[in-house]
Amino acid sequence: MNTDVLIVGAGLSGLLAAREVSKAGKRVLILDKGKSVGGRMATRRIGSGTADHGAQFFTVRSPQFRTLLDEWLKAGIAFEWSRGWSDGSLVSTRDGNPRYAINGGMNALMKHLAVGLDVRVNVRATSMHAVEGGWEIRDEAGVKVSAKAVLLTAPVPQSLAILDGGPVALAPKDREALDQIDYLPCITAMARVEGRVNLPAPGAIQRLHAPIQWIADNRQKGISQTTILTIQANAGYSHQLWGRSDEEIMRSLRVDLMPFLDEKSQIVEWEIKRWRYSQPNITYPERFLLAEGQPAPLMFAGDAFAGPRVEGAILSGLAAGEKLKDLV
Repeated sequence: MNTDVLIVGAGLSGLLAAREVSKAGKRVLILDKGKSVGGRMATRRIGSGTADHGAQFFTVRSPQFRTLLDEWLKAGIAFEWSRGWSDGSLVSTRDGNPRYAINGGMNALMKHLAVGLDVRVNVRATSMHAVEGGWEIRDEAGVKVSAKAVLLTAPVPQSLAILDGGPVALAPKDREALDQIDYLPCITAMARVEGRVNLPAPGAIQRLHAPIQWIADNRQKGISQTTILTIQANAGYSHQLWGRSDEEIMRSLRVDLMPFLDEKSQIVEWEIKRWRYSQPNITYPERFLLAEGQPAPLMFAGDAFAGPRVEGAILSGLAAGEKLKDLV
């Protein structure tokens, strides 16, 4: 199998980079180890309800992202959810800046962005090495893909593991910069509740320094027909709970959740998701890294390259795509 550009990772950066390269008439193939596109823009069915269990909302700071968002708003894909969040107390903490979400859940945006692209899911890239005219990437089933250029948008430790499986040696300064990138973990619970939930409008609280930093009602958010709560632990608490069983984790989270449920309310169904690479903690200062001294273009992008937000992933993907158009 041959292509002009191979992208590993079908998250925001990978899909937006692919769209930019495709506009230039280049062939693009995207591989992702997950069951569907999206990465941390993740939405899951719980019973008859729906829950966003990765990214919960996004803000807009740059004119470039504002142009994209305006298209999504006009098309009915995105909506303004809030102008800030309560911390659960009687004191309002809203700051007036819009927070946006996606109709049908965050993953609906990813499916929209993937339309018309050649995306292969359930494919885990394991190694790569240089060949004449580019790179050859192999997946865990032994299938090989040849490409003139490669863009790695998975979390950086996963991308480096692909290189090490080759092995592909990076210039020392590039390897050092990538090795320094660090991520925070996040344990997320999705709980279907029967009964009343006491969360202030518009259905979420954010407590950045509390063990449970985020609780949201996906029904109030407008993406679920039933009451499904998304509960996210902060990095320290997630690290503390990481090795425990799902049942033990849910018991621990339930204690902090009880003040937001009526006495007769019950959690009747739940799931746990562990995000090992939830949010970049130490980032790279540029929007992408183009590896030096390689026989063919090799790039890294993602939210660790342009800021640990949805917007950062978008800007990184767009910049990487623009650069790739000039390289292949």
